[in-house]
Amino acid sequence: MMKKHLVIPLLLVAAAALSCRETPVQPRPTIPMVYSIVADSTGAGRLAAQSGRRGGEGSIAIIGEPKNTIVLARRIQGTDRVDNVDGRPVRDSLPDFAGETFDVIMDAVGAPYAQFFSSARNLPDSLRQESLDSLRERAVINAVSAWDSLSWRSATDTEPLLRKQRAKMLIYTSTLQAQWGLFDVDTLQQLCGGGCIILSPVHAMLDQAYASGARSLVVWTTRDVRASGAWQSVFARKGWADAHLTVIAPERALDIRTELRSVLREYQATGRVMDALLVDDVTVNLAPLQSELSLIGLKGTDEDAAFHAMMAPGFALWNPVDALIRATYENLREHSLFTHRIARPALHYYETAESAEGMPLLVETSAAYAQSTYVSDLY
Repeated sequence: MMKKHLVIPLLLVAAAALSCRETPVQPRPTIPMVYSIVADSTGAGRLAAQSGRRGGEGSIAIIGEPKNTIVLARRIQGTDRVDNVDGRPVRDSLPDFAGETFDVIMDAVGAPYAQFFSSARNLPDSLRQESLDSLRERAVINAVSAWDSLSWRSATDTEPLLRKQRAKMLIYTSTLQAQWGLFDVDTLQQLCGGGCIILSPVHAMLDQAYASGARSLVVWTTRDVRASGAWQSVFARKGWADAHLTVIAPERALDIRTELRSVLREYQATGRVMDALLVDDVTVNLAPLQSELSLIGLKGTDEDAAFHAMMAPGFALWNPVDALIRATYENLREHSLFTHRIARPALHYYETAESAEGMPLLVETSAAYAQSTYVSDLY
């Protein structure tokens, strides 16, 4: 397997309307790693200061648990929803992200992110925050890796030997890191003077659903994510006094339609109408969900009739992939960050690793490796 690596000095590790920039809520201090990076004016601190300052040059980094990053990257590569000249919502037989380079950063070191919360639950209070801060550190380490221009051929190399583009935009695929990590990445940029756009599925879905007029928002997620409070915290910082958020984590079932009905039954107990259902799963197959939703109200059962009445006129189903694709396109267009090259969108795959000494590395790999290792059950 061919690999690459990006250097973050070991001492540092030890010691947009649609962007996910957060309004700091006190008390909410950033992690010590951020201040260590700020103090390093020649290494990682310089990368943070230069982030987002190269215009249309550079790549778009897709960061997170491996399966999620691969699924999103493949969907982005094949997207054709708008006219590439004027942005009208008309297909023109050209990829919407023509000429762009996407660096798929598969965080094998940190995944699965839910482990940080399961570990925290079993730790004494004195160590619980340390476990959660480790997830925040993953977000910062991966950001600096994306901003660097070097990577590694393998985790055993003594030096980074390969070059990569520096990222002009960061797309985080993790819901958990919307609460535990992106605040720190944004704080790092603010302290260093960087300006890289950062996107997350939580912010993208909430912002787009709210902009569409939806006010009764329902999130369908996992128990770990609901318990983390990620959705609730980000929603609270939006300050939308006229909106309401309900986060539901149904029992897992073999049939996704069964899970959907569990979500609807739980929400029905609130007595509210539902303007939008936000499905918090990058890998979800939407076809059976859309099919089941279209049949509700037509089957003639009392339960279906009640579900149908609960859904407001204009009810919409939202998912992270479509929301992130839309947010990416709109930010590139709004900030004039398109490369304006005529070429198929390029996907470059990287996997996080650590050296024997604990140095974080970004190792170049291949599409075939990503496929066989992480998504063989999907494709």
